[in-house]
Amino acid sequence: MNQAVQAHQTEYGSQPDVVMSAPGRIHLLGEHSWYFKDKTLSLAVDLPVFVLISLRQDNNLRFYFPQLNERKRSSLPTMRFRREDRWANAFKGVLSSFLAAGYECGGLNVTVYSDMLPSAGFGVNSAIKVASACALRKLIAPKAKDGDLVEYIDSANRFFMNTTSCLADIFTPLYAKKNTCVLTNYNTGSYELLPFDFPDTTFLLTDAKVPRVNVWHEETLWTAEYACLLGDLKISRNGEIMYEDSDVEINEVLSVVNEDYRRRLICIMKEQTALLDAVSALKNSNFSQFARAVAHSHELLRDLFQISCPEVDWLVKRVFEADMLAGKPLSACSRITGKGCGSSTYTILQTKDLESYEKRLAEYERIFGFHAVCYNVHTADGVIHGRNGKR
Repeated sequence: MNQAVQAHQTEYGSQPDVVMSAPGRIHLLGEHSWYFKDKTLSLAVDLPVFVLISLRQDNNLRFYFPQLNERKRSSLPTMRFRREDRWANAFKGVLSSFLAAGYECGGLNVTVYSDMLPSAGFGVNSAIKVASACALRKLIAPKAKDGDLVEYIDSANRFFMNTTSCLADIFTPLYAKKNTCVLTNYNTGSYELLPFDFPDTTFLLTDAKVPRVNVWHEETLWTAEYACLLGDLKISRNGEIMYEDSDVEINEVLSVVNEDYRRRLICIMKEQTALLDAVSALKNSNFSQFARAVAHSHELLRDLFQISCPEVDWLVKRVFEADMLAGKPLSACSRITGKGCGSSTYTILQTKDLESYEKRLAEYERIFGFHAVCYNVHTADGVIHGRNGKR
């Protein structure tokens, strides 16, 4: 935090009036299922994003991101979404929600400080929004409740950024707790903290450094027609909402959909089954079962959702191929995370096998020519951590 404060003071010539940080996040399973009112399993990690604010005497807004060496400008009367403002839009959107709720504010100097850049795909933009909301509450809205912050961030996404709003991206950096993960239920608008504590393991995030390639636009899957079709395939079993597993029923309902989208909708369904298996494994501290669910999820995203690439698949396969070949219970797992198409993976392995994984990264660079960057991370507390609930 000291470096963040120093960067703010050097840029603006004054100490910040408020400093707030929020953790990075990854999605373990289910990040493509929110539109269909399903569930997402997410994890907050110790990659902090700091938002520092000091008051100005005018109505101007100044933004600074030291690691990017970027500066953005705006003002309260002219504040709007501008594509070229990129990361600064996250703060402006949250501020616009506070102003719409009736809070008053003058000009601000804002610093966003993060060693993890937004392009890495580990929830930096989400952390900016959460840290901004918490900082603005402290600065101008001390009576705002926790649930209000969720509403303000959600409104910022929908009405300022004009993007979809994924509750898991809000709940995780807000409410996570160390040694837990966050299960977001989009049907009820609620979240649950689940144990995530596997002794003698190491959690790694690997940026494969493969250029992103948009082979298809996921937004085209988000239609009322497809949501209704999947809704017709949902059933209640033992008090849990899940998808029909009869191939006859699935084929009949999805017969009206072309093959590409049929395959992707089936992926959504099967991914939720893998997620429920992972949840059961977490509740029973069964790492091998959890690892199987993660491995199956990656196969689904690779083969049905088609968002992976050969480089990422190579990294993932190297993690558990020894166990698979030997017919042993899985002692490690790996999966693509984020939007995919040349992105990042998360890996959980036995700590004793860390050196072997690092050798694989060197081999990866020799084969593919990309220098993957690996981060050893731990679970982290959210800004407002430690309790379950609804927004």
